[in-house]
Amino acid sequence: MRIFKETNFQFMQIRRVPFTISMVLVAISLLSIIIHGGPRYSIDFKGGSLIELKFEDKSDSLAAISVPIDDIRDVFNSQNIEAADIRYYGSNQDIAAQVDNTLTADTEKMTELYSALRAKFPDYKLIERRVETVGPKIGGELVMSAIWAILVSMVLILIYIMFRFELRFGIGAVIALFHDVIITIGLFSLLDIEISIPVIAAVLTIIGYSLNDTIVVFDRIRENMKSFSRQVKNYAELVNRSINETLSRTIVTSGTTLIVVIILYFFGGEIIKDFALALIIGVVIGTYSSIFVASPILVEWQERSVVAAPAKK
Repeated sequence: MRIFKETNFQFMQIRRVPFTISMVLVAISLLSIIIHGGPRYSIDFKGGSLIELKFEDKSDSLAAISVPIDDIRDVFNSQNIEAADIRYYGSNQDIAAQVDNTLTADTEKMTELYSALRAKFPDYKLIERRVETVGPKIGGELVMSAIWAILVSMVLILIYIMFRFELRFGIGAVIALFHDVIITIGLFSLLDIEISIPVIAAVLTIIGYSLNDTIVVFDRIRENMKSFSRQVKNYAELVNRSINETLSRTIVTSGTTLIVVIILYFFGGEIIKDFALALIIGVVIGTYSSIFVASPILVEWQERSVVAAPAKK
Protein backbone atom coordinates (compact mmCIF):
# COMPACT_ATOMS: atom_id res chain seq x y z
CA MET A 1 0.00 0.00 0.00
CA ARG A 2 1.35 3.40 -0.93
CA ILE A 3 1.17 6.20 1.63
CA PHE A 4 1.55 8.93 -0.98
CA LYS A 5 -0.62 8.38 -4.06
CA GLU A 6 -0.33 10.48 -7.19
CA THR A 7 1.86 13.09 -5.54
CA ASN A 8 3.34 15.84 -7.65
CA PHE A 9 5.72 17.73 -5.41
CA GLN A 10 7.92 20.04 -7.46
CA PHE A 11 11.28 19.02 -5.97
CA MET A 12 13.32 20.06 -8.99
CA GLN A 13 11.83 23.54 -9.21
CA ILE A 14 13.21 24.39 -5.77
CA ARG A 15 16.46 22.41 -6.11
CA ARG A 16 18.70 25.47 -5.70
CA VAL A 17 17.35 26.09 -2.19
CA PRO A 18 18.41 22.69 -0.80
CA PHE A 19 21.67 23.03 -2.80
CA THR A 20 22.37 26.21 -0.84
CA ILE A 21 21.39 24.58 2.46
CA SER A 22 23.66 21.63 1.74
CA MET A 23 26.62 23.86 0.88
CA VAL A 24 26.12 25.80 4.12
CA LEU A 25 25.92 22.59 6.18
CA VAL A 26 29.04 21.16 4.51
CA ALA A 27 30.90 24.45 5.04
CA ILE A 28 29.94 24.54 8.73
CA SER A 29 30.96 20.89 9.13
CA LEU A 30 34.36 21.42 7.50
CA LEU A 31 34.92 24.63 9.50
CA SER A 32 34.14 22.84 12.75
CA ILE A 33 36.51 19.98 11.90
CA ILE A 34 39.28 22.44 10.99
CA ILE A 35 38.78 24.54 14.15
CA HIS A 36 38.92 21.42 16.33
CA GLY A 37 42.08 20.27 14.55
CA GLY A 38 40.34 17.30 12.98
CA PRO A 39 37.75 14.86 14.33
CA ARG A 40 37.93 14.06 18.03
CA TYR A 41 39.17 10.47 18.01
CA SER A 42 38.61 7.99 20.82
CA ILE A 43 41.38 5.84 22.24
CA ASP A 44 40.58 3.32 19.51
CA PHE A 45 42.44 5.65 17.14
CA LYS A 46 44.77 7.93 19.11
CA GLY A 47 45.94 5.45 21.75
CA GLY A 48 45.63 5.54 25.52
CA SER A 49 43.50 3.80 28.11
CA LEU A 50 39.80 3.71 28.93
CA ILE A 51 38.92 3.07 32.58
CA GLU A 52 35.36 2.40 33.69
CA LEU A 53 34.66 2.46 37.42
CA LYS A 54 31.57 2.01 39.56
CA PHE A 55 31.10 3.41 43.06
CA GLU A 56 28.67 1.71 45.44
CA ASP A 57 27.54 2.70 48.91
CA LYS A 58 29.20 0.42 51.51
CA SER A 59 26.06 0.59 53.62
CA ASP A 60 24.18 -1.28 50.87
CA SER A 61 21.68 1.54 50.73
CA LEU A 62 19.41 1.54 47.69
CA ALA A 63 19.59 5.33 47.48
CA ALA A 64 21.35 6.64 44.38
CA ILE A 65 24.74 8.25 44.98
CA SER A 66 26.58 10.90 43.00
CA VAL A 67 30.36 10.99 42.80
CA PRO A 68 31.73 14.50 42.06
CA ILE A 69 33.58 14.55 38.75
CA ASP A 70 35.93 17.29 39.94
CA ASP A 71 37.07 15.15 42.88
CA ILE A 72 37.75 12.24 40.52
CA ARG A 73 39.77 14.54 38.29
CA ASP A 74 41.80 15.78 41.27
CA VAL A 75 42.74 12.20 42.17
CA PHE A 76 43.88 11.45 38.61
CA ASN A 77 45.98 14.62 38.55
CA SER A 78 47.56 13.78 41.91
CA GLN A 79 48.74 10.48 40.42
CA ASN A 80 50.20 12.25 37.34
CA ILE A 81 47.70 10.54 35.06
CA GLU A 82 46.59 12.88 32.28
CA ALA A 83 42.83 12.43 32.01
CA ALA A 84 41.64 13.71 28.63
CA ASP A 85 38.01 13.07 29.45
CA ILE A 86 36.20 12.03 32.64
CA ARG A 87 32.42 11.75 32.56
CA TYR A 88 29.48 9.90 34.00
CA TYR A 89 28.69 6.70 32.18
CA GLY A 90 24.99 5.92 32.52
CA SER A 91 24.54 7.14 36.11
CA ASN A 92 26.26 9.49 38.56
CA GLN A 93 27.99 6.57 40.26
CA ASP A 94 29.48 5.12 37.05
CA ILE A 95 32.62 6.87 35.81
CA ALA A 96 34.40 6.55 32.46
CA ALA A 97 37.89 8.06 32.21
CA GLN A 98 39.82 8.29 28.97
CA VAL A 99 43.49 8.91 29.73
CA ASP A 100 46.49 9.58 27.56
CA ASN A 101 48.70 7.22 29.55
CA THR A 102 48.96 3.61 28.43
CA LEU A 103 47.84 1.65 31.49
CA THR A 104 46.84 -1.92 32.24
CA ALA A 105 44.76 -3.27 35.08
CA ASP A 106 47.60 -5.01 36.95
CA THR A 107 50.26 -2.29 36.91
CA GLU A 108 51.58 -0.51 39.98
CA LYS A 109 50.23 2.77 38.59
CA MET A 110 46.68 1.42 38.55
CA THR A 111 47.07 0.04 42.07
CA GLU A 112 48.16 3.47 43.31
CA LEU A 113 45.25 5.12 41.49
CA TYR A 114 42.70 2.79 43.05
CA SER A 115 44.23 3.30 46.50
CA ALA A 116 43.98 7.08 46.08
CA LEU A 117 40.35 6.83 44.95
CA ARG A 118 39.43 4.62 47.91
CA ALA A 119 41.13 7.10 50.25
CA LYS A 120 39.23 9.98 48.64
CA PHE A 121 35.87 8.17 48.89
CA PRO A 122 36.09 5.98 52.02
CA ASP A 123 32.31 5.52 52.22
CA TYR A 124 32.10 3.99 48.75
CA LYS A 125 33.10 0.62 47.38
CA LEU A 126 35.17 0.89 44.20
CA ILE A 127 34.50 -1.64 41.44
CA GLU A 128 36.62 -1.86 38.29
CA ARG A 129 34.32 -2.56 35.36
CA ARG A 130 36.66 -2.30 32.40
CA VAL A 131 40.19 -1.25 31.45
CA GLU A 132 41.10 -1.10 27.76
CA THR A 133 44.42 0.01 26.33
CA VAL A 134 45.44 0.84 22.75
CA GLY A 135 48.98 1.80 21.76
CA PRO A 136 49.51 4.97 19.69
CA LYS A 137 50.97 3.01 16.76
CA ILE A 138 47.95 0.71 16.56
CA GLY A 139 45.65 3.72 16.91
CA GLY A 140 47.35 5.48 13.98
CA GLU A 141 47.01 2.36 11.84
CA LEU A 142 43.30 2.16 12.66
CA VAL A 143 42.81 5.78 11.56
CA MET A 144 44.37 5.06 8.17
CA SER A 145 42.39 1.82 7.82
CA ALA A 146 39.13 3.67 8.53
CA ILE A 147 39.93 6.41 5.99
CA TRP A 148 40.90 3.85 3.34
CA ALA A 149 37.73 1.83 4.01
CA ILE A 150 35.57 4.90 3.33
CA LEU A 151 37.55 6.05 0.25
CA VAL A 152 37.72 2.58 -1.33
CA SER A 153 33.99 2.12 -0.82
CA MET A 154 33.36 5.43 -2.58
CA VAL A 155 35.52 4.46 -5.58
CA LEU A 156 33.89 1.03 -5.91
CA ILE A 157 30.45 2.63 -5.71
CA LEU A 158 31.38 5.07 -8.47
CA ILE A 159 32.61 2.24 -10.71
CA TYR A 160 29.53 0.11 -10.03
CA ILE A 161 27.03 2.87 -10.79
CA MET A 162 28.96 3.93 -13.90
CA PHE A 163 28.56 0.45 -15.34
CA ARG A 164 24.98 -0.02 -14.19
CA PHE A 165 23.80 3.47 -15.20
CA GLU A 166 25.94 6.31 -16.59
CA LEU A 167 28.88 8.42 -15.44
CA ARG A 168 26.64 11.27 -14.29
CA PHE A 169 24.67 8.88 -12.09
CA GLY A 170 27.89 7.70 -10.45
CA ILE A 171 29.13 11.25 -9.91
CA GLY A 172 25.79 12.28 -8.40
CA ALA A 173 25.73 9.28 -6.03
CA VAL A 174 29.32 9.79 -4.82
CA ILE A 175 28.81 13.54 -4.25
CA ALA A 176 25.70 12.73 -2.21
CA LEU A 177 27.66 10.17 -0.17
CA PHE A 178 30.48 12.65 0.52
CA HIS A 179 27.77 15.12 1.54
CA ASP A 180 26.29 12.61 4.01
CA VAL A 181 29.63 11.56 5.52
CA ILE A 182 31.01 15.10 5.91
CA ILE A 183 27.84 16.42 7.56
CA THR A 184 27.65 13.42 9.92
CA ILE A 185 31.28 13.80 11.02
CA GLY A 186 30.83 17.58 11.17
CA LEU A 187 27.86 17.28 13.52
CA PHE A 188 29.90 14.96 15.74
CA SER A 189 32.61 17.63 15.76
CA LEU A 190 30.09 20.37 16.64
CA LEU A 191 28.66 18.23 19.45
CA ASP A 192 32.20 17.35 20.62
CA ILE A 193 31.53 13.60 20.39
CA GLU A 194 34.36 11.14 19.86
CA ILE A 195 34.83 9.22 16.64
CA SER A 196 35.17 5.59 17.69
CA ILE A 197 35.17 2.27 15.85
CA PRO A 198 31.36 1.86 16.29
CA VAL A 199 30.89 5.34 14.80
CA ILE A 200 33.03 4.40 11.76
CA ALA A 201 30.87 1.28 11.43
CA ALA A 202 27.81 3.54 11.52
CA VAL A 203 29.32 5.80 8.81
CA LEU A 204 29.89 2.79 6.54
CA THR A 205 26.32 1.69 7.25
CA ILE A 206 25.12 5.18 6.32
CA ILE A 207 26.98 4.92 3.00
CA GLY A 208 25.22 1.67 2.18
CA TYR A 209 21.81 2.94 3.32
CA SER A 210 22.05 6.24 1.46
CA LEU A 211 23.33 4.51 -1.68
CA ASN A 212 20.44 2.03 -1.64
CA ASP A 213 17.93 4.87 -1.42
CA THR A 214 19.67 6.78 -4.22
CA ILE A 215 19.80 3.75 -6.53
CA VAL A 216 16.05 3.17 -6.09
CA VAL A 217 15.42 6.72 -7.35
CA PHE A 218 18.02 6.36 -10.14
CA ASP A 219 16.49 3.09 -11.29
CA ARG A 220 13.08 4.69 -11.57
CA ILE A 221 14.58 7.61 -13.51
CA ARG A 222 16.16 5.17 -15.97
CA GLU A 223 12.88 3.28 -16.40
CA ASN A 224 10.95 6.48 -16.99
CA MET A 225 13.55 7.65 -19.52
CA LYS A 226 12.69 4.58 -21.56
CA SER A 227 8.91 4.76 -21.09
CA PHE A 228 7.94 8.42 -20.76
CA SER A 229 10.72 10.46 -22.35
CA ARG A 230 8.30 11.72 -25.00
CA GLN A 231 5.48 12.44 -22.53
CA VAL A 232 7.35 14.91 -20.33
CA LYS A 233 8.36 18.43 -21.19
CA ASN A 234 11.95 18.24 -19.99
CA TYR A 235 14.46 16.17 -18.03
CA ALA A 236 13.69 17.99 -14.76
CA GLU A 237 10.04 16.96 -15.05
CA LEU A 238 11.05 13.35 -15.66
CA VAL A 239 13.31 13.30 -12.57
CA ASN A 240 10.59 14.98 -10.53
CA ARG A 241 8.09 12.36 -11.63
CA SER A 242 10.49 9.57 -10.67
CA ILE A 243 11.07 10.96 -7.17
CA ASN A 244 7.33 11.28 -6.57
CA GLU A 245 6.78 7.68 -7.68
CA THR A 246 9.37 6.39 -5.18
CA LEU A 247 8.44 8.82 -2.40
CA SER A 248 6.16 6.37 -0.59
CA ARG A 249 8.86 3.71 -0.49
CA THR A 250 11.45 6.26 0.68
CA ILE A 251 9.28 7.57 3.54
CA VAL A 252 8.27 4.10 4.75
CA THR A 253 11.83 2.71 4.66
CA SER A 254 13.42 5.75 6.26
CA GLY A 255 10.64 6.14 8.82
CA THR A 256 10.76 2.55 10.08
CA THR A 257 14.56 2.60 10.21
CA LEU A 258 14.51 5.91 12.09
CA ILE A 259 12.08 4.54 14.68
CA VAL A 260 14.41 1.63 15.42
CA VAL A 261 17.58 3.71 15.77
CA ILE A 262 15.81 6.32 17.94
CA ILE A 263 14.74 3.52 20.29
CA LEU A 264 18.34 2.25 20.32
CA TYR A 265 19.58 5.76 21.14
CA PHE A 266 17.32 6.24 24.16
CA PHE A 267 17.10 2.67 25.49
CA GLY A 268 20.14 0.84 24.09
CA GLY A 269 22.57 2.01 26.76
CA GLU A 270 25.64 4.22 26.73
CA ILE A 271 27.80 1.75 24.78
CA ILE A 272 25.84 2.07 21.52
CA LYS A 273 24.53 5.62 22.02
CA ASP A 274 27.07 7.27 19.69
CA PHE A 275 26.53 4.51 17.10
CA ALA A 276 22.77 5.09 17.20
CA LEU A 277 23.21 8.88 16.99
CA ALA A 278 25.38 8.52 13.87
CA LEU A 279 22.68 6.35 12.29
CA ILE A 280 19.92 8.84 13.16
CA ILE A 281 21.88 11.66 11.51
CA GLY A 282 22.79 9.43 8.57
CA VAL A 283 19.25 8.21 7.88
CA VAL A 284 17.88 11.76 7.87
CA ILE A 285 20.73 13.22 5.79
CA GLY A 286 20.84 10.19 3.47
CA THR A 287 17.12 10.41 2.68
CA TYR A 288 17.45 14.15 2.12
CA SER A 289 20.47 13.77 -0.19
CA SER A 290 18.88 11.15 -2.43
CA ILE A 291 16.09 13.61 -3.23
CA PHE A 292 17.77 17.01 -2.98
CA VAL A 293 21.43 16.32 -3.85
CA ALA A 294 21.92 13.25 -6.06
CA SER A 295 18.86 13.73 -8.28
CA PRO A 296 19.25 17.50 -8.84
CA ILE A 297 22.87 16.88 -9.92
CA LEU A 298 21.51 14.82 -12.82
CA VAL A 299 19.21 17.68 -13.82
CA GLU A 300 22.00 20.26 -13.67
CA TRP A 301 24.30 17.95 -15.65
CA GLN A 302 21.64 17.42 -18.32
CA GLU A 303 20.78 21.12 -18.66
CA ARG A 304 24.41 22.13 -18.99
CA SER A 305 24.98 19.38 -21.56
CA VAL A 306 22.06 20.67 -23.64
CA VAL A 307 23.36 24.24 -23.46
CA ALA A 308 26.92 23.20 -24.36
CA ALA A 309 25.86 20.94 -27.24
CA PRO A 310 25.13 23.71 -29.82
CA ALA A 311 28.43 25.39 -29.04
CA LYS A 312 30.34 22.31 -30.16
CA LYS A 313 28.74 22.25 -33.62
